[in-house]
Amino acid sequence: MKIIVPMAGRGSRLRPHSLTVPKPLIPVAGQPIVHRLVKDIAKVLKQPIEEIAFVLGDPAWFGDEVVESLTELAEDLGAKASIYRQDQPLGTGHAIMSAKPSLSGPAVIAYADTLIRAEFDLDPAADSVIWTKRVENPEAYGVVKLDENEKIVELVEKPESFVSDQAVIGIYYFKDVAVLKEKLQEVLDENVMNGGEYQINDGIKRMMADGRIFKTGTVDEWMDCGNKAVTLETNAKMLGFLAADKEEQLIDDSVVLDNSTVIEPCCIGKGTVLRNATVGPHVSIGKDCIIENSIVKNSLIQNQTTIKNAKLDEAMIGNHVKYDGEFTKISIGDYTVLE
Repeated sequence: MKIIVPMAGRGSRLRPHSLTVPKPLIPVAGQPIVHRLVKDIAKVLKQPIEEIAFVLGDPAWFGDEVVESLTELAEDLGAKASIYRQDQPLGTGHAIMSAKPSLSGPAVIAYADTLIRAEFDLDPAADSVIWTKRVENPEAYGVVKLDENEKIVELVEKPESFVSDQAVIGIYYFKDVAVLKEKLQEVLDENVMNGGEYQINDGIKRMMADGRIFKTGTVDEWMDCGNKAVTLETNAKMLGFLAADKEEQLIDDSVVLDNSTVIEPCCIGKGTVLRNATVGPHVSIGKDCIIENSIVKNSLIQNQTTIKNAKLDEAMIGNHVKYDGEFTKISIGDYTVLE
């Protein structure tokens, strides 16, 4: 089994945090988004991962540190890491085709801006599985249309009348991804574009027209990381799941609590010091931070940041920040100083 991860976008909706760190590497509940996504997919698949192919953007943005982080992620799962570059932002289909040498055999394609919680088995009768989430407002999403045998027969974008309540979340399984590669190559050769981009859906629709069987795999939780508000919501949900599962140590043994209280669930990284502080619930703090004379809840703070005299709720703060003040719902990027 392979996992293909297109992640070349800049994540403009998550600025200022994505100005210095690619969005898929911004941590949620103590780990980068893409790390959590790939690990969760591996759990659902319940089989060895042979290769993980990452499609990155400009090397000036996705540099050596990013490549090293992704290589380590793949190797930790016993897989080979392959790195590809998408030289132009020409859509989801174009991104997948940037990893053309890896497009063979069984594979999952997953876009790195979402997190999931799921437990299901891949349908062995299906040529492909499109992962979905039941939603209350399907008119706001791309949804699948099913026939009487629960086969997917159509993909419908933001339907004006009810088609189904199963929204497409951007994760796909292909029994042989080479078939998708063939169809996407036709899309590129014929210059079939939607919105000025080559889309994965155009390749999928050609597979359906050839009689390929598509089924759904419905996830229990679909958590977006598109902007600050939903990323904080996802951080809180993920902390709750991790605390219940007890599979990860969320508070490092080296954390110093000096007249301070932690209200769980929280994730606090190595070397962080809390002085006269109350932290939690639903707070993620990176490594080597100092939180002093402060109350912090429902917030995400990255590495090597100092917070003093603050009362924070729904705050998102980057790396190497110095903050001393009274604002509450803040969003501060890396290397910012407010004293």
